[in-house]
Amino acid sequence: MKTRKLLNIIISGTLLLSLAGCQGAKTENTDGKNKVVKVGVVGENTDQWEPVIKNLQEEGITLELVTFSDYSQPNQALADKEIDLNSFQHYAYLNQDIKDRNLDLSVIGETIIAPLGVYSNKIKSLDELKDGDSIAIPSDATNGGRALKVLESAGVIKVNETAGYTPTLSDITQNPKNIKFVEVEAAQTPRLLADVAAALINGGHAVDAGFNPKNDSIYLEQVKEGTDNPYINIIVSRTEDKDNELYKKVVDAYRSEDVAKVIEEVYKGAYIPTWK
Repeated sequence: MKTRKLLNIIISGTLLLSLAGCQGAKTENTDGKNKVVKVGVVGENTDQWEPVIKNLQEEGITLELVTFSDYSQPNQALADKEIDLNSFQHYAYLNQDIKDRNLDLSVIGETIIAPLGVYSNKIKSLDELKDGDSIAIPSDATNGGRALKVLESAGVIKVNETAGYTPTLSDITQNPKNIKFVEVEAAQTPRLLADVAAALINGGHAVDAGFNPKNDSIYLEQVKEGTDNPYINIIVSRTEDKDNELYKKVVDAYRSEDVAKVIEEVYKGAYIPTWK
């Protein structure tokens, strides 16, 4: 009996030490050390994240990029806690996705502006469009609406003013050349260049397809920075995590001189840092 009592004391002591050790590890990690943060991105143009990964590693933070094939996936993955943050979209897209899917997500930082460009293998200017030509635009509401606004600014069409930043095809009020619109997922727009007169391609997808937006587009969106600009790209978290100090470090690491230098050298006008 004494032996069994002694064993129980030893086992109890061991469990207490184990629990204390676990509590100690948890406490040690609250300051952002030895943490892994998974960030969802779309496409392969992630050079700007290299200095972020390097600088966070020096603080004991491992940042892992999780690549998705299209825009429809990262917000749901974030809501489902498959990733910790995402960085692929602008305000307009996020707001629409939150509305459509009833997601509880919040912006924790701004990153870049990626001008939307018009590209073509067949014409060198939008003035060369012929009656009945086809133009490919992104199929999602925000990027599709943005594409129509770009074409309006270029004088190709006119849309109803009441539609705001996200007009649809039904909001077109003037289409003098009877342009036909082909709606496809944003990542697929470069693949339609052989079949249409022109395509509107998001900055990231343009870079992935080997284009330099500043040099290769036949028309490039004129972006005006401002606090109400719906096309500023953002870093997003779940709302419950919006004040997480670890995630704030990710935002600060992105909004740095090192990242701005990479953006300016590698993307050459495809992306514009918002903190410069």
